[in-house]
Amino acid sequence: MAKIGKRVVKSREGIDVNKAYSLDEAIKILKDRSSVKFDETIEVAMNLGVDPRHADQMVRGVVNLPNGTGRTVRVAVFAKDAKADEARAAGADIVGAEDLVEIVQKGEINFDRCIATPDMMPLVGRLGKVLGPRGMMPNPKVGTVTTDVAAAVKASKGGAVEFRVEKAGIVHGGVGKISFDAKALEENVRAFADAVNKAKPTGAKGVYVKKVSLTSTMGPGLKVDLSTLATA
Repeated sequence: MAKIGKRVVKSREGIDVNKAYSLDEAIKILKDRSSVKFDETIEVAMNLGVDPRHADQMVRGVVNLPNGTGRTVRVAVFAKDAKADEARAAGADIVGAEDLVEIVQKGEINFDRCIATPDMMPLVGRLGKVLGPRGMMPNPKVGTVTTDVAAAVKASKGGAVEFRVEKAGIVHGGVGKISFDAKALEENVRAFADAVNKAKPTGAKGVYVKKVSLTSTMGPGLKVDLSTLATA
């Protein structure tokens, strides 16, 4: 059995694993207990009452966090001609067409998010086995297959976070950095939770959101009181 480090033990001291903390209290605990030298990511995980094996219970979407993610996102855009120029002007890190497809096919993925214009999808479709497992395949449902590449690039750079339910019914995503002030983190968490709630599929029955927890990269996991997640 792996030995639990002293820092982890200390971060968990006094934590009641059965208690549902209010959102502001959970954020305060994580911020107060951060003792590492890097800027930890704050992540929210939502346990949903869905079975994603059924198409009508799939949960997927994108949310634009009001205060950004705090991380630098490298964006690649599959586009040609004027749309390629628009993407570059909007700040895309990598822009290309057939040449970019070839690069990705070789396993060179030097980006975090992928956008494509509709006319490029027959080409990009060849990359399903490469981009799909990484959750990076462009999809119109989350705004990454679009003719408005400038807006998509700016959203990706500014704080757009994609989410997709996993096999166990869990949706999770990074919602900021430990260095963010508490109010900014609260707003981001609520925006994420609201987006997941709005993405409730038609096939979901019974309780949709079962449990929500908040954690930092090196911090404890804290159960959050669902009633404190509602947006004003």
